[in-house]
Amino acid sequence: MKDFRNYSLKEHNTFGIDAKCSRFIEFEDDDEAVEVAKILRESATPYIIIGGGSNLLLTKDFDGIVVRSGIRGHYFEESGDRSQETGVRMTCGSGEVWDDMVATSLKGGYYGMENLSLIPGDVGASAVQNIGAYGMEASDLILCVWMIEIPTGKPWMIGNEECEYGYRQSRFKQDWKNRFLITRVTYGLARTFQPHLDYGNIRQELERRGIKEPTAQQLRDVIIDIRNAKLPDPKIEGNAGSFFMNPIVTRQKYEKLAALYPDMPHYKVDSRHEKIPAGWMIEQCGWKGKSLGRAGVHDKQALVLVNRGGATGSEIVALCDAIRKDVKAKFDIDIHPEVNIV
Repeated sequence: MKDFRNYSLKEHNTFGIDAKCSRFIEFEDDDEAVEVAKILRESATPYIIIGGGSNLLLTKDFDGIVVRSGIRGHYFEESGDRSQETGVRMTCGSGEVWDDMVATSLKGGYYGMENLSLIPGDVGASAVQNIGAYGMEASDLILCVWMIEIPTGKPWMIGNEECEYGYRQSRFKQDWKNRFLITRVTYGLARTFQPHLDYGNIRQELERRGIKEPTAQQLRDVIIDIRNAKLPDPKIEGNAGSFFMNPIVTRQKYEKLAALYPDMPHYKVDSRHEKIPAGWMIEQCGWKGKSLGRAGVHDKQALVLVNRGGATGSEIVALCDAIRKDVKAKFDIDIHPEVNIV
């Protein structure tokens, strides 16, 4: 178990903010997770649980304990249900890098994760954030989550439904916040590849490459290339990927806006709701490529806020607030950060 005092978190957040915490602990197996749970419940100081730091914005030093999972490894097992597409269970340590597990699943000949390729962060965060991209979410795959309850030190295993997943939401972000240390996540994968191509520009890019019936690896490659083309490398320009969640509005609200903006992109959620891309609204407000101090909006994807160099967390928050204010004024829609602001 790693246990450090007065520890810099610069390498643990993709914005590259150089903030410190009083204590940093990383557990590497279940027994250590139980030990960490005991430390947390017996400590009088506050604590936060992080993953790879790709969904974290630090605005100041944290006078408390920062905890991270270092549990690695994965294994496959029969699902026991051959009547459905989900034929294999893949269980991954919560400290594994998410995209590494996507690559591993394909290498093993199991499918379902392709559309979620190159999403930054760790496996544990996939269960907390319900990460999603290109028409799929982690909750489409998650079967169960394994964890240690901090107040008691007892192990838990809960199924998908108990997590109450929604768009970028779960109970881990609500009433279960800071209650559990996630140790593993089990996903249901398929032996037969069934591509999902109708979100964003996946199909157009495949056609441009002359691919009519892609393999899973070809689909993964296309998604990786699309993401790399529009998202900045955090090692070069600090960022947390998509900073804002795409708002979901009523059908009535959407129709009112569509009459004013006929070219407005949208995605049907259900018969009563539509999802409107926050990046499009931010771009319409003139923020794409603009900066406020040392914080800026990426010039290729307005949904991404970037550290132009030496920006503080407070400067990025100020940019966030200015953007939210303009979107509200122009579209009468509130957009909310997806990142965890500490």
